[in-house]
Amino acid sequence: MIRRADIKIRILVILGVVALSIFYIYPIKDKLKFGLDLKGGMYLLLKADTSRIPKDKAQEAIEVAREIIRNRIDEFGVKEPVIQIQGINSLLIQLPGEVDRERALKLIGQIAFLEFKLVEDDKNKIDEALKGNVPEGYQLSSLENGEPILLKKEAVLTGNDLADAKSGFDSSMMPDVNLTLNSEGVKKFAKVTQENVGKRLAIVLDGKVKSAPVIREPISGGNAQITGSFTVEEARDLALVLRAGALPCSLKLEEERTVGPLLGSDSVRRGINSIVLGAVFVAIFMLVYYLLGGVIAIVCLILDLLFVLAGLSLLRATLTLPGIAGMILTLGMAVDANVLIFERIREELSIGKPLSLAVKNGFDKAKRTIFDANITTLIAAFFLFIYGTGPIRGFATTLSLGIIASIFTAVFVGRTIFNFLLLYNIKRFPMLEIIRNPKINFIRPRNICLLISLFIIGAGIFKFIPSRDKMLGIDFKGGQILEYKLTPPVSIEELRSILRKEGFKDITLQEFRDIKGGIIIKSKKDITASLEKVLKGRFKKIDRLNITTIGPSVGNILKRKAFLAVILSVLGILVYVAFRFKHFDFAFAGIVALFHDIFISLSFLAFFHYELTLLIITALLTIAGYSINDTIVVYDRIRELIPKFYKLPLRELINIAINQTFSRTIITSFTTIMVVLAIYILGGTALRSFSFTLLVGFIAGTYSSIYIASPLVLLFRRRRSIIK
Repeated sequence: MIRRADIKIRILVILGVVALSIFYIYPIKDKLKFGLDLKGGMYLLLKADTSRIPKDKAQEAIEVAREIIRNRIDEFGVKEPVIQIQGINSLLIQLPGEVDRERALKLIGQIAFLEFKLVEDDKNKIDEALKGNVPEGYQLSSLENGEPILLKKEAVLTGNDLADAKSGFDSSMMPDVNLTLNSEGVKKFAKVTQENVGKRLAIVLDGKVKSAPVIREPISGGNAQITGSFTVEEARDLALVLRAGALPCSLKLEEERTVGPLLGSDSVRRGINSIVLGAVFVAIFMLVYYLLGGVIAIVCLILDLLFVLAGLSLLRATLTLPGIAGMILTLGMAVDANVLIFERIREELSIGKPLSLAVKNGFDKAKRTIFDANITTLIAAFFLFIYGTGPIRGFATTLSLGIIASIFTAVFVGRTIFNFLLLYNIKRFPMLEIIRNPKINFIRPRNICLLISLFIIGAGIFKFIPSRDKMLGIDFKGGQILEYKLTPPVSIEELRSILRKEGFKDITLQEFRDIKGGIIIKSKKDITASLEKVLKGRFKKIDRLNITTIGPSVGNILKRKAFLAVILSVLGILVYVAFRFKHFDFAFAGIVALFHDIFISLSFLAFFHYELTLLIITALLTIAGYSINDTIVVYDRIRELIPKFYKLPLRELINIAINQTFSRTIITSFTTIMVVLAIYILGGTALRSFSFTLLVGFIAGTYSSIYIASPLVLLFRRRRSIIK
């Protein structure tokens, strides 16, 4: 039993951590950063073309491009943008809030390279150029109205000579852009206009001639105008990009994820509802089954949630939709540590130990298992963070914080509360017991269980191979997913007919199950502009919910990263389990069971026609951590029983271990599956495939820890009767 003085110190530590956590999360709106998928916005990955830039200047060009884009976005008015260099030649841009997609893409991607070039008025040279014989030092171009124009290649001024650019109106009240040159530009402009009175001077933007006015007289003021068929907004945006400066290289859109505010707010509502429902399910069960222990577990769960939110605020991490899923999952998995402790206390009480000693032994014996089980899940989360992108990293961060918080609350906070109650002479720790001393022969049906598993996996592979192209989602094969809410709503057949008549053939249509009028359109090409033009002409109102564009090269990179994340997670878990149990065959049997759960999950995804996306990879890695978690609990019990029953055959030893941990396995699985069901029911379309995968995987994980992992140890050690 912990001394009274130590309990006081522990309580002060807990209160201090709670107070610090509240400080970091209050008020939540100001302290927590919400991801684009929760409040809407754009996520862009742009690849820079540095092929024309010397290698030693390429990195500098990327950095310059980042600053120019930052200046453009600042003037665009988006608050708290994220602009990062990713890899060698890519830029990651996140624009939170409601963003005009087309305008943002144009502002970010436009090079805005401005040049002033003299126009050649020699008719002979123009005629030769039109015949295909462009004179050296010249280039053939055309005005916006199609009129051919011969320009001198060398620019007399460039955007570097610009001091300012503002939108305005010309004498005909048409929008234009007024340019003000810097001191060096004024000198150049005065010289050029003085020497070329009567000639035309073309203003060229990104290789296109915007206008070519005649120089009537020398201009010494350093002012010029760009005229053309602009709208007011186009003139304003052109002035904006000219002020910010030209990009040193072209940028190609590789990946885009645009979430409308409507879908974002819907995701928040559904996420909160599923958290509340999942937490209520778990709380009710723990109260009913463990009574006083249930109250302690609920206190620990509330503190878990508080500490996770505080951790996100402290790390300045972003809470995303997968992050909310990780939080819900954390609540379910956090119960495991409490259940392990309570079941250990029950065992100690059942052999006549006094309550104070039962509590001490229960915590001491459960502690090692809790650490072993959670560290394996942390290994999976670690590789998920390294190889994940955006929202997936958010999931890994939330899951990691949740695991650390649950260890602290169960081992430290829970023990402190128990010992505090013991000081006030609590005499009993009543609990319900549905499963009492089971004596099931789990080893006997191992061959039948293995055959059933092999049959399901084989059927899944048979189903997957012919439809693998359909199963690979946009994250891995590239393409575009467009999600809209149409008013008035329309049937999928009618919409398909409308789009087919408009020439949209290679597309796939789906309906949202939880948004009236919601439709999902998948295409291998970028059809956003043309599609929205058709929809706006046919429907009273269209709300853009989500746009995802993935380039083929990005898809290949994500495939490679997903593969590395899975393989390295499995290897990390294998090394850790082998090290902790000092037996490689234990680790190998656990990894086989882990792969069993992953392949069972993939098989059911194939049976129910779900696509394989990054979110599914996240679910599979979570299953891997959960699966080995369950298996380690049984392995720890086997290791504990060895000194007591060293004369028993390994078959009987494994049976005893599984029976002794059976109650814990069922309770933990039940509470976790309840939480995942809450995500499945209330999480909406965005989390449907994710929660389905977890549901299948957790059921498979419970089954494999009993019927696959432990019997495999027996198979690998069939010539030895006991573990040494």
